Amino acid sequence: MGGVTSSMAAKLAFFPPNPPSYKLVADEMTGLLLLSTFPHRENVEILKLPTRKGTEVVGMYIRHPMATSTLLYSHGNAADLGQMYELFVELSIHLRVNLMGYDYSGYGQSSGKPSEQHTYADIEAVYKCLEEGYGAKQEDIILYGQSVGSGPTLDLAARLPHLRAVVLHSPILSGLRVMYPVKKSYWFDIYKNIDKIQLVDCPVLVIHGTADEVVDCSHGKQLWELSKEKYEPLWLKGGNHCDLEHHPEYIRHLKKFVLTVEKPPSQRYTGSRRRSTDQQLLPPRKSTDIVFEASRKSTDRREKPRHSTDKALPPTDVNKLLLKSNSNNLSEKLEKLKNQSNYAEKLRVSFDQVERSRRSVDCCLEKSRKSVDHQLERGRKSVDRIRTG
Repeated sequence: MGGVTSSMAAKLAFFPPNPPSYKLVADEMTGLLLLSTFPHRENVEILKLPTRKGTEVVGMYIRHPMATSTLLYSHGNAADLGQMYELFVELSIHLRVNLMGYDYSGYGQSSGKPSEQHTYADIEAVYKCLEEGYGAKQEDIILYGQSVGSGPTLDLAARLPHLRAVVLHSPILSGLRVMYPVKKSYWFDIYKNIDKIQLVDCPVLVIHGTADEVVDCSHGKQLWELSKEKYEPLWLKGGNHCDLEHHPEYIRHLKKFVLTVEKPPSQRYTGSRRRSTDQQLLPPRKSTDIVFEASRKSTDRREKPRHSTDKALPPTDVNKLLLKSNSNNLSEKLEKLKNQSNYAEKLRVSFDQVERSRRSVDCCLEKSRKSVDHQLERGRKSVDRIRTG
């Protein structure tokens, strides 16, 4: 029953280009595999990878000399490596990353038939090649899933706890939810991303077009809401399902994301995460603080409650102390003002006394001056009379 259901789902979900957009050819000089429609590049390697399902998938590895991250790209439906080639080269250049793209079983020149389980085996084989063939570490790998590629991407990401990051490009909540607004996951549904996103521990970037007519933008928004470590999403206004790469914001935002996740976790600023106002105001804690905090909590569990002065005061007692403290401060201030007022009053009295003394002296001097003037005037008149007589 499960096989029949999976086969029916495959017919509805997978649309490999027919015919494929490329053929595999061997270079006459080197014997290296090439895509028939593209010339040989020194930094591009084409390879075939066996999977645990018994198929062989075609992969394309692009090396960048300055790369510190490797992007594992799972492309969308109705596409193959021949159609994705130029975009992969551009992404590697602009993002400064090594890039591995591949065709699912039954796509391009990969053998087998497409199915959900085959895509899981396909991405596992490609990831194993990155680790064993190119020395990539889990901590340096960014998984990128476009549309139906979000299925194998999240299935693998949920099982790798130390990934650098995940990018979901026009992702789906599940295969059935693309067609029907169901509220729960059914056993016969494929790519239950809505359940697996909650198991991903690394930063997640979601990119979705607001005018997507194939997979509604609500799929991307709900996956972003369910992510543990959110990065600032990119909702491209007017963007459809297959044209997001042509928007200038696409490459700018993606480049910013890659630069951010390449920093140590303590130095990242994931505008993408929604933080409370209090968390934004608090300075970031150092790793040592976190270790000490964990140690403190563990010792707190072992200790019995302490009943001495370490016990926190209830709010009412705190208020009483604050009121008492404020009252004491107010009394001190009033006492100072009172002393200053008394001092000023004393000064005013002293000044009044000086002023009265000055006025009395001025009055005496005025009287003495008038008396002298009067006597001099009388003497002058007496002399004048004597002269006249």
